Amino acid sequence: MKVLLETFGCQMNELDSELVTSHLEVRGYSFTNDLDDADIVLYNTCSVREQAENKAFSRIGLIGRRKEAGQQIILGVIGCMAERDGTDMMRRHPQVDLLCGPGELDRLPMLIDNAMADGIVNRSDTVALAGNRHRRSATLAAAEDDLEMLDRRRVFNPDRDEAFAGRSAYVRITRGCNKFCTYCVVPYTRGAEIHRPPDSIIQECRELADKGVVEVTLIGQTVNHYRYTHGTTISISGTPTAQVGPGLSAFRKPLDSATERVTSFADLLHAIHEQVPQIQRLRFVTSYPRDFTDDILTVMSENHRICRYLHVPAQSGSDRILKLMNRGYSVSEYLEFIDRATSMLEDVSIAGDIIVGFPTETDQDHEATRALLKRVPFKNNFIFKYSPRPGTTAYDRLPDDVPNEVKKARNNDLLSLQSAISKRAHDRWVGREVEVFVERAGKRAREKQDGTQAGTVELKWMTRNEPDQTAPWQLSGRTPGDLITVFDVDQADDPMSMVGSILPVRIESSGPLLLRGRILDRSLKSCNLT
Repeated sequence: MKVLLETFGCQMNELDSELVTSHLEVRGYSFTNDLDDADIVLYNTCSVREQAENKAFSRIGLIGRRKEAGQQIILGVIGCMAERDGTDMMRRHPQVDLLCGPGELDRLPMLIDNAMADGIVNRSDTVALAGNRHRRSATLAAAEDDLEMLDRRRVFNPDRDEAFAGRSAYVRITRGCNKFCTYCVVPYTRGAEIHRPPDSIIQECRELADKGVVEVTLIGQTVNHYRYTHGTTISISGTPTAQVGPGLSAFRKPLDSATERVTSFADLLHAIHEQVPQIQRLRFVTSYPRDFTDDILTVMSENHRICRYLHVPAQSGSDRILKLMNRGYSVSEYLEFIDRATSMLEDVSIAGDIIVGFPTETDQDHEATRALLKRVPFKNNFIFKYSPRPGTTAYDRLPDDVPNEVKKARNNDLLSLQSAISKRAHDRWVGREVEVFVERAGKRAREKQDGTQAGTVELKWMTRNEPDQTAPWQLSGRTPGDLITVFDVDQADDPMSMVGSILPVRIESSGPLLLRGRILDRSLKSCNLT
């Protein structure tokens, strides 16, 4: 049976899709990108932003039309939309054959088998959802069930993703969230925080390194809240299992090393750095600005393979709006963290998220957000217009009272401001040498007949199976600070073989979105594993 799996939304979903792929492949399923060739279609969905949902619903409608035309195909919706909408999705979209929430992905093969069975009567056999009413008890069960085994039994295929040459991988350290921001559905769709055992995480990193991975990104809804207390969760076989997070109050006091045997996030970073030296770059996302302690910054500063990059969403520059969002910190607390980070980490790059037009946002609130952007040297911000998400506190309690035209104007204003800020952040790298992890090889636009440049934006990213011998080559990758960097190479240098390498580049110019440079030594490929 052939499966088409399409992913919408965040890095969490990307990793979930990779784990699902591995889980199904070992059971004999194969994967295709051709809808006409697929027996099973799975949409891994996201409920955080409206745009991702709209894309998913569009795809669901497409499958419905194909089914009406007679195509025999199983359609499954997995991820946050499935968990949030529940069986009502099947009522509104009868073309959907199965639903699986993000906390039940280990049950997906069974759901597919049931959906394919002839004459199935009970639709509950094709539904696996945690359910909001039992969030805590479901989370306690998840710490003991096979969901953790999705990560432990991961079969990483370095050739699956040609664009990145299989040299970069995500590793989950936590699942779920305890923050309950009023605009966010994640605590309800993914449950409470569960932290994986550190030994399991380190072993997964080691196995990825053995397969040629040179960059690992640790992911979690709030990675700096990772805390694993040893000796409290032991399975029947004697193997430590995933552990329910301790709650926010645990981070308001220092650890007592005399009475607590705990692996903190700083400890985990240091352990991976020391025990898996083959990993050349160690990243993490996403960080919560409150409770980001100095021990994490110290580990980052003392271990050179840990990238000096922080994705720390502010969401707003107004204390009043932050309180309505239930973010748990003030603007001054956010800035205090930024000042500590920039003082302790030379050349740190900072990225964030901003929500525009949250309910009751005034011009004064918007100006406060503009002031925050001017104050922080953001390399970039992901700036989005607020859209009410069903299932969130804001959806039920805060009317969406900012007119769309006002949201649009404020959004464009912040995008323009951030562009200038990003340009300054990039400018300071001009003339310096950086190491670039090459992710893609592409084709630049050619020159016109009058000798002018048709453009420098890549026309097409290439794979090893579709070489183009005529157009000029350009490589694209990222610095340790996550700055996108592009540079030209000759065809004679075999550009595709450089994908997955870390190369030395001198930066010659910059813009709001990227750096442009020149490769220093084509013979030097510090991590070429192809």
